[in-house]
Amino acid sequence: MTRQTVDLIVHSAGQLVTCADTGAAKRGAAMRDLGIIADGAVAVDDGLIVAVGASPDVRARFAARRQIDAGGRAVIPGLVDPHTHVVFGGDRVHEFELRIQGASYMEIMAGGGGILSTMRATRSPPRTR
Repeated sequence: MTRQTVDLIVHSAGQLVTCADTGAAKRGAAMRDLGIIADGAVAVDDGLIVAVGASPDVRARFAARRQIDAGGRAVIPGLVDPHTHVVFGGDRVHEFELRIQGASYMEIMAGGGGILSTMRATRSPPRTR
């Protein structure tokens, strides 16, 4: 069998997180399905992900110009998180848990959460000890 040559294979990931595409935005309990592949690999060619799967399977199907051994680390291909707040007050970590449990953003906001909660915390005077 002739293997397809690709630019890059990242292999031996302890967890390759694919975010399991369902073709629609994930909501509620569906957000728990991360599509984790143990001992995962990702093949990339010309800047595009062409395959994901178990390391032995991907490495058998593809030859790579460059290989990176992830050494058992987590790999999340395609993750781009440009969302930053250099200065902010409070946090909304608990809201993520509520969303996974099925709460809507409007329900969270009605309970005092949402972006307005961190906006209020940012605008309030700092607490002194």
